[in-house]
Amino acid sequence: MSDQHSFETLAIHAGNTADPLTGAVVPPIYQVSTYKQDGVGGLRGGYEYSRSANPTRTALEENLAALEGGRRGLAFASGLAAEDCLLRTLLTPGDHVVIPNDAYGGTFRLFAKVASRWGVEFSVADTSDVAAVRAAVTPRTKAIWVETPSNPLLGITDIAAIAGVARAAGARLVVDNTFASPYLQQPLALGADVVVHSTTKYMGGHSDVVGGALIVNDPELSDELAYHQNAMGAVAGPFDAWLVLRGIKTLAVRMDRHCENATKVVDLLTRHPKVTQVLYPGLPEHRGHEVAAKQMKAFGGMVSFRVAGGEEAAVGVCNRAKLFTLGESLGGVESLLEHPGRMTHASAAGSPLEVPGDLVRLSVGIENGDDLLADLTQALG
Repeated sequence: MSDQHSFETLAIHAGNTADPLTGAVVPPIYQVSTYKQDGVGGLRGGYEYSRSANPTRTALEENLAALEGGRRGLAFASGLAAEDCLLRTLLTPGDHVVIPNDAYGGTFRLFAKVASRWGVEFSVADTSDVAAVRAAVTPRTKAIWVETPSNPLLGITDIAAIAGVARAAGARLVVDNTFASPYLQQPLALGADVVVHSTTKYMGGHSDVVGGALIVNDPELSDELAYHQNAMGAVAGPFDAWLVLRGIKTLAVRMDRHCENATKVVDLLTRHPKVTQVLYPGLPEHRGHEVAAKQMKAFGGMVSFRVAGGEEAAVGVCNRAKLFTLGESLGGVESLLEHPGRMTHASAAGSPLEVPGDLVRLSVGIENGDDLLADLTQALG
């Protein structure tokens, strides 16, 4: 499919070729491990074993590449599986990475507890500060890692500016685009080398699948990642790939509603006497507002806020919510809330990535906006 089509059209049609045998408009779930060969080495369509390639996964990978404007997409069993494959492809013992001072706790754990054991070093920097990132770079820096918006403090990084820092250092720029989704932001077009997704979140969109993805433009890096994907084996299964592919078809309309509801929630929170700070890049007073307005189509469905009364008050808000479901993860059609310090970011406790105890994170869903406001009002008390 031509990349000249609109995002909404690509989301529905890219990779979704009608089945040549039956004409089915939805790609089949190829629940298969191996494939009949027409003589030794006589592969049909290049398929020999489903760790190496599977037609359902291929459909998803083609779709992911189209949506991010990349040459190649690779689908994994989880977001962390995608990150692990990327680290092992880009880095060798002794290499250095600059990581954000606000990032998903699992990403920090991967660097601090796993990659560090085989000799990868990292420095923490405020990636919204270009000078701070530049100062953190060393002669051994091979990658700069960015989340924008970041998790859970909703920080914004100027992707194009940091891409310039990375190029000057001879390093790769990796952008985790999970919070924005490709509908709101396309990092490759802004100079990133690799885009990372937890497809569990907005891409799947229904809290019923776990998956991850990498999207790249560089052909050599693409081949290296594909080699490691096969060699390491943490690939997306066919049913999981099918679920993500199905979810992506409604990504654009879902994201419009997520953003609309988030704006209503932010308006309520900014006026509530028990809320001391609202973290949302759509607010004009947000430190990264101008950059976000420049590189994003809209400001997303994630909102964080701080509660008067400290950590116990924040936990109380989480426990009193009824329509907002208390749970980890994000990006589903249903609204979720959590206490990052005790839940998703517990692994960052005591580190430079530790989050405030009075923080509550919302994943604003696509329910009726007034119902969500009523629930937050009663939860805040």
